[in-house]
Amino acid sequence: MMMKALVIGGTGPSGPYVVRGLVSRGYKVTILHRGAHEIPLPDEVDHIHGDAHFQAPGDIVEALKGQTFDVVIATYGRLRRIAEAMKGRTQRFIAIGGTPAYKGWRKPALAPEGLPTPVREDTTTLHDNPDLDLYGYLIVMTERTIMENHRAGHYQATIFRYPQIYGPWQPGPRDWSIVRRILDGRKRFILPDGGLTIETWCYGENAAHAVLLAVDQPDRSVGQIYHVGDESPMSLRRRVHVISRIMGHEWELVEIPRALAPPTFPYLTHGSHHRILDLTKIKTELGYRDVVPAEEGVEKTVRWLQENRPAPRGQEEMQLKDPFDYAAEDRFIEAFQECIRRMALVPWTPWEPGLSRYAVLPDVPRASP
Repeated sequence: MMMKALVIGGTGPSGPYVVRGLVSRGYKVTILHRGAHEIPLPDEVDHIHGDAHFQAPGDIVEALKGQTFDVVIATYGRLRRIAEAMKGRTQRFIAIGGTPAYKGWRKPALAPEGLPTPVREDTTTLHDNPDLDLYGYLIVMTERTIMENHRAGHYQATIFRYPQIYGPWQPGPRDWSIVRRILDGRKRFILPDGGLTIETWCYGENAAHAVLLAVDQPDRSVGQIYHVGDESPMSLRRRVHVISRIMGHEWELVEIPRALAPPTFPYLTHGSHHRILDLTKIKTELGYRDVVPAEEGVEKTVRWLQENRPAPRGQEEMQLKDPFDYAAEDRFIEAFQECIRRMALVPWTPWEPGLSRYAVLPDVPRASP
């Protein structure tokens, strides 16, 4: 008898790869999504159109019209309501959550000493104080509900904490902030804090591969929480260089402290602290390895964005909150360069003995002491 799978969402950056992977494994696949946009999927996939942000679990059950499934993969929607609705309606429940569960992930001030590097699955979460970060707290409460249902025997659960997912069909494509500036012919690009911030992202196909590893290995994955991510996280500086090379563009990279450069906030959203996920658990327990190397994933993303350009001031750009105000960016650059010129005139006498062993002075004109 054919196994049945339900994918809630399924049209974002990882969903289509999950759906195709399930079909290739012999599942009869149904996707529940809003129907706001259709993407190429195998003809045998059934579609149920409905908003996964249902008001109550019963609304989800009603939309499914009494169907039950061998596995449910929830990639979108009000996850806690979905988790409640799936009690007794599936044997396996695989939930896609997020890294904002960690204290300090979204709001660096909550972890003033910085996040651990890398962040493990047992790193401190926002489990005890909703006033610190309500969004992250609700993610943790949802995870708790899912695992309580798992322990109660309603289904066998696995949770994935997704970082930033990139690739085709990404709702808020952060790479567009770089790609559009190149397409618009910008000759200068502001790099906040030198672009040295390193962050784990995950190409959509890699994320789907991780989820399908859990489908294939229920005995190992049930009751577990896993990170996903590209094996080689990039700094922002490297990402800009890779995209520039792919698009054959040369420009001046202007390094400005993030706090002094508001135009950079859309592409360095939560500060310049590193956000690197530890992938040891999923690699050792499920055998995860990237199916698409990170630089190849960036190239595929860039090509897709060039062929499917977000509309100016459209939904994607509104989600990015990037005004693409180049005149303002130039004013920030000019003001900062003037600041540098003035700082270079501040009198300063270096400690000369052995200086070359410890430091290299910047080659800028200085006033006499």
